[in-house]
Amino acid sequence: MNSSPSPERPAPDAITVRGLNKSYRLPKGGTLTAVDHLDLTIRAGETYALLGPNGAGKSTTIEMLEGHRKPDSGDVRVLETRPWKAHPSFRARIGIVLQEATDSGELRVSEALRSLASCFPAPRQVDDVIDAVGLGGKGGVRISTLSGGQRRRLDVALGIIGNPEVLFLDEPTTGFDPEARRQFWDLIRQLSHGGTTIVLTTHYLDEAEQLADRIGVINHGRLIAEGTPQDIGGPGLRVPRVRWRDASGLREVVTGQPAALVNSLSDGGATEPAELAVVRPSLEDIYLHLIGTADEQRPDHPEPSADPAAQPDQATPSTTGAHR
Repeated sequence: MNSSPSPERPAPDAITVRGLNKSYRLPKGGTLTAVDHLDLTIRAGETYALLGPNGAGKSTTIEMLEGHRKPDSGDVRVLETRPWKAHPSFRARIGIVLQEATDSGELRVSEALRSLASCFPAPRQVDDVIDAVGLGGKGGVRISTLSGGQRRRLDVALGIIGNPEVLFLDEPTTGFDPEARRQFWDLIRQLSHGGTTIVLTTHYLDEAEQLADRIGVINHGRLIAEGTPQDIGGPGLRVPRVRWRDASGLREVVTGQPAALVNSLSDGGATEPAELAVVRPSLEDIYLHLIGTADEQRPDHPEPSADPAAQPDQATPSTTGAHR
């Protein structure tokens, strides 16, 4: 009999989405397709940034992952559970940071956190969370007196107080100054290193580039590109540009061999071309190209005007978000 230990089973994916669809009826007739046959896999412990323009379907997708909306068709599993009909215990395993600022009346910071922590089986320590989000010394301060940036930090604190296995972050650093954003990035890295799966939506592409293990770009309800920040879009979108000025004016050449071109322009390093620069496409350049290409390939039919409440990425978030 073989007595060698059995190999460990790999951890299941934290999130799987297959053939996901969601449409909305428009006030004047017709439908708006918010999510269109979406497939998505997010690995356990991964930080995944979901990017896309307003109206792309990001918010509707995230709301279905959180269990706030039911899909029209397709399958969604978060921690191997269908979120929209999950047992209440599922809620204790996820954390949510909404876009809106905290509104907790006259509660003090520590009071709000202790009250929410009592709803979870294994919450983080309140004082540790206050320090982690940069609110050290503010525990006894009334929430109504906090600045906008401080309230945003409290939103993050409320999202992580329950020690979630999966954390949804919706534009988490809105209102942060540059130093506060860097501190928040350090916090997210700590959570990720501790095994938390993080799903991030942001309009700050540098934030996605700094934090995400992988990036998905969604447009018109479909995932149009996916990859690491270093390879998304493929090599064809990462060809450098060499710029310089000569007697005919400012010149620019797109080339996969920038070193050879610079060597030629400089006579092997003997001269220095004016305003010489080798520019590699940024994540923003690649993102805008992907979005523009997807728009060009979309059939030319304008979307009907809709009531804002029916728009997928303008829907009012459920009140059962981070403040559950």
